[in-house]
Amino acid sequence: MRVAIIADTYLPLRTSGAVQLRDLAQELVRQGHAVTVLVPSTEIARPWALEMLNGVQVLRLKAFRTKDIGRVRRTISESLLSFAMWRGWRKSPLRNERWDGVIWYSPTIFLGPLAGAVRRASGCRGYLILRDIFPEWAVDMGLLRRGPIYQFFKAVERFQYSVADTIGVQSPSNFPYFSAWAGKPGRRVEVLQNWLADAVDVGCSISVADTPLAGRTIFVYAGNMGVAQGMDIFIDLAERLRARKEIGFLFVGRGTDVQRLRALAAQRALDNVVFKDEVEPHEVPGLLAQCHVGLVALDPRHTTHNVPGKFLTYMYAGLPVLARINPGNDLAALIEADGVGYAYAGDSVDALLGLAERLADGSENRESVATRARALAAREFSPQAVANQILAGLRR
Repeated sequence: MRVAIIADTYLPLRTSGAVQLRDLAQELVRQGHAVTVLVPSTEIARPWALEMLNGVQVLRLKAFRTKDIGRVRRTISESLLSFAMWRGWRKSPLRNERWDGVIWYSPTIFLGPLAGAVRRASGCRGYLILRDIFPEWAVDMGLLRRGPIYQFFKAVERFQYSVADTIGVQSPSNFPYFSAWAGKPGRRVEVLQNWLADAVDVGCSISVADTPLAGRTIFVYAGNMGVAQGMDIFIDLAERLRARKEIGFLFVGRGTDVQRLRALAAQRALDNVVFKDEVEPHEVPGLLAQCHVGLVALDPRHTTHNVPGKFLTYMYAGLPVLARINPGNDLAALIEADGVGYAYAGDSVDALLGLAERLADGSENRESVATRARALAAREFSPQAVANQILAGLRR
């Protein structure tokens, strides 16, 4: 098949979405399909730039910046994203290209018009990979009220869904949200797990041995640190464990809350906490090889459910997890059923403290946990399984 993937992130960006889409695209190529990724870029001077990257054709389309900027500016830039990318596509050598299937990745919710245009031009089916339900989660977090701006986002969200033939969500708990949409002929909503390719340890620019955490049992968080994660409770946890000099906390990544969390740790003079900037995706296995427990953070106010990409990286690394998540999240059952750590939904630092100490004290045999974690990753979260499922959706 000739497949187009549309997203707002791809290599060389370091986001979990960029890594996931790289793994999906390369798996499709491995299976013999021709893959083109359409992705916005602020770095190019021309309307478009075309390159081959590890067997994947990547069409970069000039657009406004949408990352690491204020919310108002981001909303404006994202609302113009499909138009900007469509303009670049129509000027590119691929303007007359026809594909057998269109896949697009959300977030953002603003790629629906471009996906629809490409899909109509090719006369093919569309598969939406939906990783969060916006604007609902923003309402859950108190970032958005159900006023005119919310209604604008809802209209954009509904249009995006209308373009898709199949929507892949992260949890069966999301099915009721799509009951009306899925009730129309030809539409299907299904669970599409997150995915990640296994990666070799090629080392990491971060050396834990050269930090104040050297020799400790390391609880690591690797990923985005923003409002949706609710990371403050892990700073509280580190404060409660400061007397235990054999335990340390390493936070690696970027996000809107990083500077505030750094300041909070410094204000409390936490010598068991270290922050580091995000690393290249290929360095993550080397980072996790130096650590002992992976931290997962989802603010309990969420009413929608997902399996964060960082959970997969911990599984491939063989790390037990300590997950603070929202009530009813299917991730809790997954963690408990496979015996790969502990999940807690709530705001009690005491409850989280008890679980953290059990992991730090080795009440679970780490070698057996590592074996179970890697088996879970290979069974449930491989790019091959995801690629096959998406292709089936495009062929229906």
